[in-house]
Amino acid sequence: MKNESALTRVGAVMLLVTGMVIAPATLARDANRTQYPVVFAHGMAGFDDILGYDYWGDDYGTFVLDPCDKFLEVNCNGDINDNQRSFVSSVTPFQSSEVRGYQLANNIESYMATSGASHVNIVSHSQGGIDSRKAARLLRERKGYRVVQTHVSVSSPHRGSPVAKYVLDHYINSITETLANYYGNVVYGSGNDAIAGAKQLVYNDYDPNDGVITGMKAFNQKYPSSTSYVANSVSMMTAQNGSGVNPALWLLSEFIYNIDGDGYCYDDCNGDGAAGQGDGYAGDRDDDGLVGINSQQQGYRMQYYECWGCLDYAWEQRGLGYVSDINHPNSTQMTSSSYVINQDHMDVIGVGPDNFDEMEFYAAITDYIADRGD
Repeated sequence: MKNESALTRVGAVMLLVTGMVIAPATLARDANRTQYPVVFAHGMAGFDDILGYDYWGDDYGTFVLDPCDKFLEVNCNGDINDNQRSFVSSVTPFQSSEVRGYQLANNIESYMATSGASHVNIVSHSQGGIDSRKAARLLRERKGYRVVQTHVSVSSPHRGSPVAKYVLDHYINSITETLANYYGNVVYGSGNDAIAGAKQLVYNDYDPNDGVITGMKAFNQKYPSSTSYVANSVSMMTAQNGSGVNPALWLLSEFIYNIDGDGYCYDDCNGDGAAGQGDGYAGDRDDDGLVGINSQQQGYRMQYYECWGCLDYAWEQRGLGYVSDINHPNSTQMTSSSYVINQDHMDVIGVGPDNFDEMEFYAAITDYIADRGD
């Protein structure tokens, strides 16, 4: 852990002991500026927004990396360095990651050309974490060098989501209409293919007879978590149950499908659509409403600490080991709830109701990337 973080933690304790209300200037600092821009890669159903909320915003729609660099600016993130560079990519909301990853690579390449950046960092959410691995490989092949320095995936179904298979099993003939009831008319936009998007997030090839090899197992073999394409891969993992879960996700788990997402198996042994299997207790804190914890880790697992009176911070936890063979983590990596953030799948991108501070969260991630020198 960095020395500065240790000092801020001590300082926070001193504030509590002394009863001070105002933090010293050394504690109320901005996140350090990253050397290379941060690119945001959204998940399924995202574009500029999701369910009416700005995708990469807080509950009030303010972009999480918008620095307070204008006179008397109010709607901004006061924890971000004024000179921080970032880029929000938009790809087709409902599509396979073969298509979306290609689009993401194109978007990043265009941004690099206009901004003059030689490298980028990627912060992704949900399916965006899968897209990012294809994009990283394409950029390496196009540029002739490793473009992506750090990739932080948040709540990504790297080994599939049981919800995707459930939807295909029960609603494949009406999947677009079903999703439209939840996400709105964005489903009908040009280029969308909701079935291809759902098939992407099932671990095994969903339909061996359709002439197309789909699913996360094959995708992970083609686009691995390799240091040839990304210098540093880490994961922010989420799981939550109970009344704090987003109402739509709570209804899903209570009345339609509750993921049992913290059992171990070499592949998908129980046929639920995600690698691993359940441990027999679907109601515990083993998923975030859409993705089980046995699906979310690539690279090292990250720990996130909310610090009262100072900047929150995030750092790698290496004790559980590095997941490079995404299809086959060890049993501890698939079942451990260590360092899993107690939030649901939507809270971390500002879709309320929630009590999560998105501004601090992404400032902490940015600070982590900056402290690596990326």
